[in-house]
Amino acid sequence: MNLLLDEVARATARLADAGAASPRADAEELAAAVHGVNRSELHKVADSAFDALFWEYVARREAGEPLQHITGRAFFRYLELRVGPGVFVPRPETEVMVGWALEALRDMDVQDPLVVDLGTGSAAIALSIALEAPRARVHAVEKDPTAYVHANRNVEDLDERDQVRLHLGDLGSALGEFDGSVDFVVSNPPYIPMSEWEYVPRDVRDHDPADALWGGGEDGLDAIRAVERTARRLLRPGGYVAVEHSDLQGNGVYWIFAEENGWRDVRNRRDLTNRDRFVTARLGVP
Repeated sequence: MNLLLDEVARATARLADAGAASPRADAEELAAAVHGVNRSELHKVADSAFDALFWEYVARREAGEPLQHITGRAFFRYLELRVGPGVFVPRPETEVMVGWALEALRDMDVQDPLVVDLGTGSAAIALSIALEAPRARVHAVEKDPTAYVHANRNVEDLDERDQVRLHLGDLGSALGEFDGSVDFVVSNPPYIPMSEWEYVPRDVRDHDPADALWGGGEDGLDAIRAVERTARRLLRPGGYVAVEHSDLQGNGVYWIFAEENGWRDVRNRRDLTNRDRFVTARLGVP
């Protein structure tokens, strides 16, 4: 066994003892970040190049710091994004919602669809849509100044400044200039109720920004209610919305998009683990 693989194996054991959910993957990702490669390229790292900084990273992960905060990067669909303290780390389950949104956009008879991402965080959703639906014009809204800085860096890094426009503002009142003209609204808003605090993983509740986690109200759905109102204001008749929620909130979110408010074709959709994960709806034609 070469030195690097031996060290990764030792780190895996330490992270497993610390309760990490994916200790081997975490150890490999930390080693890859230290050496400036992807996990699939670890075999290219020479034994002599092994860096003691790796063990500092392992200790931070043992202490509960998110992997992505240590490495400074997160992977989302086809993107590598810069993340860190103050911005929500994008999760794999959100990729399923983005995939559905992209399919819906392709099915629309719209040459240059206008898309709004409410609560963009790192801009993972906005940038994925820009990359995979290159004719879309994407406006992304973020109210937290620190998260906005991360989003702006990612937009600049991926050279998507012409296609993705960032707006510093609240998702409940933003983009009034587009009222009634947007083709698609997508959002991964905060939705965890404070009553669930003790069940949230430590590395999430202690490190992800509070405003990106706790949705407000006894049921945690106040932010989603704000997304519904904004989507109803922004969308043109026939436009679509997709909004993420927890796997226990599907029924509650379904009824937020009520028929009496003009919504049609409301559906709960599932993630890769076959759990309710996001709701989609279409704004009816008057």
